[in-house]
Amino acid sequence: MKRLFADPLVPGEGRGPVLILEEPLSLWGGLDPETGEIIDRRHPNSGQCVTNAVLLMPGSRGSSSASSILLEAIRAGTAPAAIVIKERDGLLALGAAVAQEMYGQTPPVVVLDSKAYSTIGKGDILHVHAQNEEAYVAIAC
Repeated sequence: MKRLFADPLVPGEGRGPVLILEEPLSLWGGLDPETGEIIDRRHPNSGQCVTNAVLLMPGSRGSSSASSILLEAIRAGTAPAAIVIKERDGLLALGAAVAQEMYGQTPPVVVLDSKAYSTIGKGDILHVHAQNEEAYVAIAC
């Protein structure tokens, strides 16, 4: 198992197959929180489902409503198992943190540097651990 050290934004544990998004995703108008499907027809991953996947993306794009879409997906049980991003994103972190307060559950959100981020490939199974100051993304063998 290979461990990639990360910066934690929202604590938690998540495990699942990776879903790699080459482009940022606007959750507002880009994700159906009731189904977990990427519905932005201009996005390269349109039609794919984020539910129970470890979502790997450069960051989010768009409005402050992204927090509420993520919150609704968590409530509906259609959220990703974890979110791994290359750049700090306060909107994603806010939605996940509010879900922890409201529902007692949330996907962890962590930031990987570009070098570590680029070592994750399609088909990888990831375990994301984020607690206090310690965070890592483990790639299952």
